Amino acid sequence: DELSGPLTMRRQVLLFVLHLCFSSVIGQVSYSIPEEMPKGSFVGDIAQDLGLDVTRLKSGKARIYTGDSAEYIELNKERGVLLVNDRIDREAICAQTEPCALHFQVILENPMEFYSITVEVTDINDNAPIFQRGEMKFRISESAITGAVFLLQQAIDLDVGVNGLQSYLLKPTNNFALRLQNQADGSKMIEMVLQKPLDREQQEYLSLVLTAVDGGEPQLSGTVQIHVNVLDINDNAPVFTQRTYKSTIRENSPSGTQVVVVSASDSDEGSNGKVSYAILNLLDNVSELFEINKETGEVTLVGNTDFEKKRQYQINIQATASLFKIDADNGVLTLTGNVDYEKRRLYEIDVQVSDQGGLSDACKVTVDVTDTNDNPPSINIMSNSNTVSESVKPGTVVTMLNIQDPDSSDNGKVMCVLNENIPFAIKSTTNNFFTVVTESELDRERSSEYNITVTCSDEGVPSLSSSVTLTLQISDVNDNAPVFERSSYEAYIVENNTPGLSVFTVKATDADWNQNARVSYILEDSSVNGVPVSSYVSVSADSGVIHAVRSFDYEQIKDFHFRVKAQDGGSPPLSSNVTVKILIQDQNDNPPQVLYPVQTGGSMVAEMVPRSADVGYLVTKVVAVDVDSGQNAWLSYKLQKATDRALFEVGLQNGEIRTIRQVTDKDAVKQRLTVIVEDNGQPSRSATVVVNVAVADSFPEVLSEFTDFPHDKEYNDNLTFYLVLALAVVSFLFITCLVVIISVKIYRWRQSRVLYQSNLPVIPYYPPRYSDTLGTGTLQHVYNYEVCRTTDSRKSDCKFGRKPYFSDIFAVFLISFGLFIRPGSS
Repeated sequence: DELSGPLTMRRQVLLFVLHLCFSSVIGQVSYSIPEEMPKGSFVGDIAQDLGLDVTRLKSGKARIYTGDSAEYIELNKERGVLLVNDRIDREAICAQTEPCALHFQVILENPMEFYSITVEVTDINDNAPIFQRGEMKFRISESAITGAVFLLQQAIDLDVGVNGLQSYLLKPTNNFALRLQNQADGSKMIEMVLQKPLDREQQEYLSLVLTAVDGGEPQLSGTVQIHVNVLDINDNAPVFTQRTYKSTIRENSPSGTQVVVVSASDSDEGSNGKVSYAILNLLDNVSELFEINKETGEVTLVGNTDFEKKRQYQINIQATASLFKIDADNGVLTLTGNVDYEKRRLYEIDVQVSDQGGLSDACKVTVDVTDTNDNPPSINIMSNSNTVSESVKPGTVVTMLNIQDPDSSDNGKVMCVLNENIPFAIKSTTNNFFTVVTESELDRERSSEYNITVTCSDEGVPSLSSSVTLTLQISDVNDNAPVFERSSYEAYIVENNTPGLSVFTVKATDADWNQNARVSYILEDSSVNGVPVSSYVSVSADSGVIHAVRSFDYEQIKDFHFRVKAQDGGSPPLSSNVTVKILIQDQNDNPPQVLYPVQTGGSMVAEMVPRSADVGYLVTKVVAVDVDSGQNAWLSYKLQKATDRALFEVGLQNGEIRTIRQVTDKDAVKQRLTVIVEDNGQPSRSATVVVNVAVADSFPEVLSEFTDFPHDKEYNDNLTFYLVLALAVVSFLFITCLVVIISVKIYRWRQSRVLYQSNLPVIPYYPPRYSDTLGTGTLQHVYNYEVCRTTDSRKSDCKFGRKPYFSDIFAVFLISFGLFIRPGSS
């Protein structure tokens, strides 16, 4: 770019020299085209107009030279024509110059030829007249005289000739007319002449339109806005738009709330039309509640309104200045104090407006204050019971309330409710009076105290409420009997206890309070095995502890039961009973007792075992009992000592003595066994028994052998005494039986003789042990039998017999006598 200028100049000089030296043909062609033709538009046939062949243009490398100006025209060597190369804007190329032409050269080489081409660009109406400024402003006093002249701005049109600016038009023409003045340079001066006086109060602003028109086809125009501001003179007084203004505000509105905007108009302007507002009320508190913007006339609230103090009254017109305030400049009336609907419902404010020229006007502002729900209900307790008995009936009044709400209408309607899940209700008796009553039965044991919350709400939107909590104590009545912890009791005590021992404790609770809940325990009268229960146990009246009065013996009494009564201290007292069962637990305080064989001081009783006895032969069975119970009575048998331990054994559980091998002839006839019987108690108790066993096949052998058993003197003396006694008894019984039998025989013989001698029919006599032949089915009158039982259940036997006779009795006597009398006894 820095070298483009010198290179272009050197190129032009070179071309000029070549033109002078080598040019052989010189020609010039002119064309005319309108501006704004599209690119590629045909300009002229350069080959034809210059008389050149198209091949010459190609071989001569024809080109266009424009110097340093833009190439608006291009050469088409194929066709030999000139075409538009770029947009051609006549106004941009030539401005107001006429005619407007483009000059360039066509250069060919070999030989070099040089042709000058001129293309004239003609104007088209493509530009409308325009004003340099978008608007024109004038300030003209309404006192201006007719004929005053005001110079206007001229318009510019870039087109030339007939397409250029031709004329002007001004609309509207109510107050002004348009006048054109020719200038020395051919231009025209445009003037606006006042032809009718101005009145600012009628029309403060005038808007005119100045239009410039050219002569082209189509005709184009341009406009400019003319603003005329009519300047005022003080020829009008301010006037309120309304004589009376009405407004409504809610009490307790926040400070700064707009009440109303008074408006006064002054047809003048500027200082002549500037007005200020003021409140004329001076004596009451209106100025403390309201103020007015002296410039805008806006009345606003600067305090609070309260509905509750007084419902309605009419304000003295001259006494409102202390409640309201008006701005002297803009006329805004505002509230400067507390507006209370209950104090005042209506405010009347006198407002004055004046301009700076001393002209003024007045109006009245009426402000209605409406109620808001700004007071919650007030709850006053007229009468209250702090305590009520649980026995009171439903519907009993416990509290009386007076509810006050100073608001009005729905804002003052009050509804009261109680908290949930309490047996109370609230009822409205008369206006503003409520009572709290019991709704259901009270139970101190379920709840001894109630916190009754009374909540009162009004019907305002939003609703306001207040509440108060009442504490009510429920006094007790004796309506609950003592209740034992269990439906029945069982207790265990070990026998041989110490008298006075604490067995266990019964416990009863009473849901009542204080004296009504004080429980005493009483042992009810009853008997155990014919003995009063008080001789067995006692109960503590205060604590319910049961003590054993005596020492218990499990073998005498195993359990007993009795009843305990729990009684409260109310009036009248209430009570309940419970059954107590005492179970005596056994101790191992009794040793086993041997029932068989019976032990005497010098027992000679022996069990006989034949020498042919097999292994397992049952010799005898030791039978013992233990009056204890449970494991204390579980007995076990052991062979402590024996003449021959290899011959006998004792069953551990059943006490059976059996042979454990075959008896031989070598075994001694006399066998002495000592068996110990033990229980399973802790500690264990035991008893011993001596069993004499004779190994022999005959009774005389046994008698001969057992005479040699050592006996002490005391044993022999006792045995002799018992044998003599037995002999005497048996002899007596024998003689008695003999006498009875003889007597019976004699009696029957005599009866038969009497019947025989009396010639009566003989009735056959059947012995008692036979049944008759008539088939009556009667059994014999006497059915005698003998039972032989051994300690071995496998060898017991039962034998039926006949009626004993004398010979039988005598045989028994001889056998018994022989068993008890030993040879050589005295």
